[in-house]
Amino acid sequence: MGSTKIVLGASINLTRSAMWLSVLVMTWGVLGSSVYAQRQMDKLDRGLVAVQAGPGEVYVSWRLLKDDPKDLAFNVYRQAEGTAQAVRLNDRPISKTCDFTDRGVSRGRYVYSLRAVKGGKEEQSGPSFTLEVTDKPQPYVSIKLQGDHTFQKVGIADLNGDGSLDIVIKQPNQNIDPYEKYWKPSPSTYKLEAYTLDGKMRWRYDLGWAIEQGIWYSPYIVYDLDGDGKAEVAVKTGEGDPRDSDGRVQSGPEYLTILDGETGKPVTRTDWPSRELFPSYNYASRNQLAVAYLDGKTPSLIVLRGTYNVMLAIAYRYEKGRLTEIWRFDNRGMERKFQGQGAHWTHAADVDGDGKDEIILGSVVLDDNGQPLWSTGLGHPDHAYVGDLDPARPGLEIYYGIETRQQKNGMCMVDARTGEILWGYDGPTRHVHSHGMCSDIDPRYPGAECYSADTDANKDFAWAKLWSAKGEVISEENISGFGPRVAYWDADPQRELVMGSRIRKYHPSQELSPRLEGSFVATVDLLGDWREEIITTLPGEMRIYVTTIPASDRRPCLLQDPIYRLDVAMAAMGYYQCPMTSFDLASQKAE
Repeated sequence: MGSTKIVLGASINLTRSAMWLSVLVMTWGVLGSSVYAQRQMDKLDRGLVAVQAGPGEVYVSWRLLKDDPKDLAFNVYRQAEGTAQAVRLNDRPISKTCDFTDRGVSRGRYVYSLRAVKGGKEEQSGPSFTLEVTDKPQPYVSIKLQGDHTFQKVGIADLNGDGSLDIVIKQPNQNIDPYEKYWKPSPSTYKLEAYTLDGKMRWRYDLGWAIEQGIWYSPYIVYDLDGDGKAEVAVKTGEGDPRDSDGRVQSGPEYLTILDGETGKPVTRTDWPSRELFPSYNYASRNQLAVAYLDGKTPSLIVLRGTYNVMLAIAYRYEKGRLTEIWRFDNRGMERKFQGQGAHWTHAADVDGDGKDEIILGSVVLDDNGQPLWSTGLGHPDHAYVGDLDPARPGLEIYYGIETRQQKNGMCMVDARTGEILWGYDGPTRHVHSHGMCSDIDPRYPGAECYSADTDANKDFAWAKLWSAKGEVISEENISGFGPRVAYWDADPQRELVMGSRIRKYHPSQELSPRLEGSFVATVDLLGDWREEIITTLPGEMRIYVTTIPASDRRPCLLQDPIYRLDVAMAAMGYYQCPMTSFDLASQKAE
């Protein structure tokens, strides 16, 4: 086991000619779509799902893929258990949406199947989904876990190459912060568990006592790193039981380990960046992983250590069972604006339009070759969202909520290509806290609305602002404290707010069904059409809530968007932020 090292010597010219900038501005959309077409992406199936929407009512939904022909249509069939014949449910092929509501269904077990219609001809077979219809509607897919535990994180990818997504959870839902005032000994060890969407457990991998039970000790990512159609699991590991007498792990080897996605068995490993370079246990314990398309075609793995002062990053390619180092970033000795700019997550996006991903490490951005591209110098943000936040501007934007005390711009939006501050709060902030919110939730304002809340001296909620993409203050109401979660849930291109057990439309204000049970874990376009599912954790159970609101149009699966896909991958580590997209849904014409 080991790694090979290749260092990229070329550095990027950080300036662009005026001519290049004008071309980039005029052709951003064309350039973005063409370069993304080169990328190795998931080979997805139709994601067919059926859930009970009400008494005698079954809602069926499936995926549209970006390469599907415009005239593609579908037929939906239902077959009752014990019968030999499947019955077609729709009168004519369905082409406007990717859903169907089956009404008047009696209790029993049914198999719903889907057949594509191409050029007026129906295919002979297609995907199927089995559902038990009962007197108690269940608008979610339930996966029973192998134990009564809850889980903290989900990694989503196809582990065996069959086109169906699988889920790798990290359990239990226990988090210990390395900061001295919050730290406590781990009561047990973390386990990774892999499940299929039909509830079969594939494997379990115990991270052992070398990995403490906290998000910052235990990053992992599930992704097809070598392009064989089967995802690997990249994870931080150790050896044995190196705990000190008080329970801290401050010695012993640390590794980046690659697990085979089908079996959970280790394939190779290499050393993790050393803890010895950091001034304290708290600072050394901040670890992350990221995936980025540094060459614009194939995914690379980036290993990260450090947030508040020293920040290290090492990029690898994984091929033929080996990890090959591409470049290293080390901020020691760099000017002040590159010190302590880290965040509690990592994003990857092509911010400069060259087809290659940059790495957003909080307030500092690395170019695809590992060289610093820009820094705001504002310090550590508690939340940041990257995407086409303002569709009236070319390119991408980043919205920041800055934790460190600021005289101004503690809430701000910047140009993702340059780091130029486009607008910001012109007043002091104490500690803008937690995950905030950034999504299009209000159709009255183009682009994404951005929400952040500041704290008082006790680190409790003090005040908040909801901004338009242009920096207008829309509201100062308290929206779920330090920020709601969001999901595309109804039939329009705005996201809805997810606040505890409630799903609420922001404007016009309306509560939507169902009431959620369990603790929120993730929002993701996992099954069905382009709307998102909400994953919650309960003791011994994973629930995947599916909208049953009939669609009004159809759009390609969000997982096929480059920013969205990488946000979903990196949501398996760090503090959770809902995934973003490289385009504005409300501005994009549906199929």
